[in-house]
Amino acid sequence: MTHTTHEFDRYEDVRSALADPALVPDRPAAEDGLAGASVAWLRATVARFSHGEPHRRRRALAESELARLTPASLRESAAVAPGGDLRVRVVRTLADALGMPQPAAVAEAVTEVAGVYFGGGSAAADEAVARLVRWLAPPAPGPDPGPAATGDGLGREPASGAVPASPPGEAALECAASRIGLLVQACEATAALVDAAAGSEGLPLARVLRDLPPVRGMRRVAVRATRVAGREIAEGDVVLLDLATAHRAHPVLLTFGALPRTCPGRAHALALAEGLLRRPLTPFARLHHGTTPLLLPNAWDYASAAALTAQGFAAVGTTSLGVAAAAGLPDGAAATAGATLTLARRLGAGGFLFTVDAEGGFSDDVAEVAELARALYEAGAAGVNLEDGRPDGTLAPMESHAAKIAAVKSAVPGLFVNARTDTHWTARQEDETAERLALYEQAGADGVFVPGLSDPDRISELTSALVVPLNILYSPAGPTLPELAALGVRRVSLGSLLYRRALAVALTEATAIRDGRPTDAVVPSYAEVQDLVNTARARTPGRR
Repeated sequence: MTHTTHEFDRYEDVRSALADPALVPDRPAAEDGLAGASVAWLRATVARFSHGEPHRRRRALAESELARLTPASLRESAAVAPGGDLRVRVVRTLADALGMPQPAAVAEAVTEVAGVYFGGGSAAADEAVARLVRWLAPPAPGPDPGPAATGDGLGREPASGAVPASPPGEAALECAASRIGLLVQACEATAALVDAAAGSEGLPLARVLRDLPPVRGMRRVAVRATRVAGREIAEGDVVLLDLATAHRAHPVLLTFGALPRTCPGRAHALALAEGLLRRPLTPFARLHHGTTPLLLPNAWDYASAAALTAQGFAAVGTTSLGVAAAAGLPDGAAATAGATLTLARRLGAGGFLFTVDAEGGFSDDVAEVAELARALYEAGAAGVNLEDGRPDGTLAPMESHAAKIAAVKSAVPGLFVNARTDTHWTARQEDETAERLALYEQAGADGVFVPGLSDPDRISELTSALVVPLNILYSPAGPTLPELAALGVRRVSLGSLLYRRALAVALTEATAIRDGRPTDAVVPSYAEVQDLVNTARARTPGRR
């Protein structure tokens, strides 16, 4: 029977096709291979080329494997990995981090398999699959047969006279295939990303993924009749998706396992790539890549920053509302540039690790915003928040805000830029949130911020599509800190909450005394406040 080939390169059409469950990855044509000892068997047994219930089961195996490894630890391992062939380095680093035996030998075998994984075959690749299965299949239940029975971990046969281990069962073979599949895909896609980024003169990784995608196209086959972009697709038809062309019209990434078919290892692959690129992280940036999200309390003056630091918070932010209210000025009206810079200089003199809420940069002139950023950095700031909300309550054009971000990163590369979109804060243009964040990270933002967003599903969608860390504003009525962490959030800000709570406590205390009611507030003594300030002033600046 003759089948039709359909080609799509419009962003909306490609996204629709990727989301269609009737269109599944097309396994390269090949005869059935020997179980546990052939590339054909591997393709038939991994999640990538499967669909339906087998795909769900195999995807769960991959997720379980990766759950043992945090992206942060993988990035650290990759940053100190030995040199050599890039594909071998990628696989060896991942295999070692996952605790696989003989990671160097595993890497050599995987590169052999990767050469024919997406089409073709060879006897050498089949032999490599067999070796990998021996190394990576879970041991059969029962007494440990010992090294004499299982070989030396390098593919050589057991010693003469030894009792050979039982061959792996179907479940063990599927587990081994899952592990091999993880390594093979890292070998190809992650190495391609690192190679592209290494030659891109320091472009943000998100920009590299859009402009030089490691996966430029995808091939799907229809397992049943469906319809895409008004085109009838019959069962068995082939669908070719041109991702590289689609990206030219829309910034939200479709490559590298992004939505709507998120790869379970996407965060690990990005961390592996970033580690291998050895792009340095400032101490403040490193806080966004730990095992738990950075909880960032916001100070409004020197004493509040000192008190928070004394309680063990690694860094503090400033709150634009607190700074504006303390100066008797409106917040969000571009009226507090001077007060903001003054506070930054005070905090910098105190040696705090801090980031500054700078509204929209207090100007629409990108050169002026870049100059302000330089002044904040020279004052000691480790980071800055730049928001796209405007004083009249509207949102700045996303291209204009992206230009500010690019200008700041060009002028002050060491400053951590947290690009904020107010789509949810103002309840305006919420459908643009993902597009705005994608454009901002591609312009060079080190993190992105969506205050007002608390819906868990929406947060999860964003973290699945972003390359840089997502910052969420904590809300007492929203998800808890552990829940936000589980959703992939990497930074949680308290915003003006502490300042407003402090005002509430002050009012409660004052009115209680006035009205003759007892007060039970526990407050620091005069001497304790003095000690806070003196201790902070004794610290050495320059902790960024």
